Amino acid sequence: MKLAELHVYPLKSARGVSHETVRVDRFGPEGDRRYMLVTPDGRFVTQRRMPKLALLGATLTDGGLDLRVDGRVRSVRTPDSDAQRLGVQVWGDTVPAAVADDETSAWLSDFLETEVRLVHMPEDVRRPVDPDYAGADDTVGFADGFSFLLIGRASLDALNERLPSPLPMNRFRPNLVVDGSEPFAEDGWKRIAIGDLTFDVVKPCARCTMTTVDQVSGRFDGPEPLKTMAEFRRIRYPHSNEVFFGQNLVHRGAGVLRVGDAIEVLA
Repeated sequence: MKLAELHVYPLKSARGVSHETVRVDRFGPEGDRRYMLVTPDGRFVTQRRMPKLALLGATLTDGGLDLRVDGRVRSVRTPDSDAQRLGVQVWGDTVPAAVADDETSAWLSDFLETEVRLVHMPEDVRRPVDPDYAGADDTVGFADGFSFLLIGRASLDALNERLPSPLPMNRFRPNLVVDGSEPFAEDGWKRIAIGDLTFDVVKPCARCTMTTVDQVSGRFDGPEPLKTMAEFRRIRYPHSNEVFFGQNLVHRGAGVLRVGDAIEVLA
């Protein structure tokens, strides 16, 4: 098996960026979901409520972030250490975040037709991963809960065979795409190595309405793939009975991932 695709999402719920090589730091893939949009009172904003975010491009630069939509580009500098901080909420976690400039937040609010603020997670902020699935020192950025999401290409192929129309991988927003595995083989993995890095496979990924957003139009386009996945991917898991697709990973140490890296199942 090998690593076939690497994706980073600089701004939570905006378009992802594909890479051949990605550094891994304590947050996960370098630059992944370190920026986020929030409501004025600090609640996180995603495609679940604002599917138009699928149309927003976000690319990391040396000094911050380039935002792109409708042919327009807005360059944003990473907030300074003395920037205003706001307590922001990601599910049950509340962490301090640095607020970006007002002009950029106004630009984004105009695009989304609702008031939002752009925030950044500074280096000195520590958001722990759920201790039920990770160690006390494991941290994550603004991702829903875990730094890495892995999906096998064969798993998507198997799902697409059941769907009325096939869907692309970007509907499911993985960081890591595996080539050479059997369909849904990742469901049985506990620990893997990719290149020189090791990962704990800690929890299947419960899927939500974001998978029903067309990433080209930025609109909800019907019940699929949730309708079909409910027929064969509803898995009983502690405290839930949800639809699962893909696996959440916790990384062990820092390093570099490269497309083409060998993947070994350790447990």
